[in-house]
Amino acid sequence: MIQSPQSHLKPRKQPVQARSAASVDAILEATVQVLLEVGKERLTTTRVALRAGASVGTLYQYFPNKSALLQAALRRHLEDVLAAVERVCLEQRGKPLHQMAEALINAFLQAKMKDGRSSVALYAVSSDLDGASITQQTGLRAGNAIAAMLASTSDSLTTDPQLITSMLQAAMAGVSRRLLESENPKKHFDVFRKELIFFAGSYLAACVARSSQPVLSRQS
Repeated sequence: MIQSPQSHLKPRKQPVQARSAASVDAILEATVQVLLEVGKERLTTTRVALRAGASVGTLYQYFPNKSALLQAALRRHLEDVLAAVERVCLEQRGKPLHQMAEALINAFLQAKMKDGRSSVALYAVSSDLDGASITQQTGLRAGNAIAAMLASTSDSLTTDPQLITSMLQAAMAGVSRRLLESENPKKHFDVFRKELIFFAGSYLAACVARSSQPVLSRQS
């Protein structure tokens, strides 16, 4: 049977028992630690297994190579951010838009910046790991949660929730990337967070206040 180009990146099997899941978590955590310590080129399955306190054989039960390890670590990071977004979107359903925006941005940035060094390291190698596909998948799920939250607001929206969602996601992704690329993310975190909340709140207020009629372009 001919394997797909991405088949060598897929885990060999999924952990079923709690003990197996804990082993996989330890392996993925060790993967990030080794990546930070020695970089992608010097990262090996042997180094990761040693750091995780597991045998290489145990590691190979789940991951066929180091690329699969790194991809799984990236996916876990993005799914942690996704879980934070989905949770806050459920909690905020039916609330006013300004409250939704503040809660969403706080949850997103806190999850994204929980371990800034790890985030930077994983994004740096993501282009070799089909990272765009993983980001797209988690982004679609996050977008569905945000759009459903917006559609439930007690405010009267005059703009499509899906369009608003796209704008919010773009703004949040841009700010988080700027933070991660800055020399001191912790120093700038609170300022960027407050400005993003103001930015999103102003945009959402306009989405309520603006007329539902199309705006004609001004003639020069």
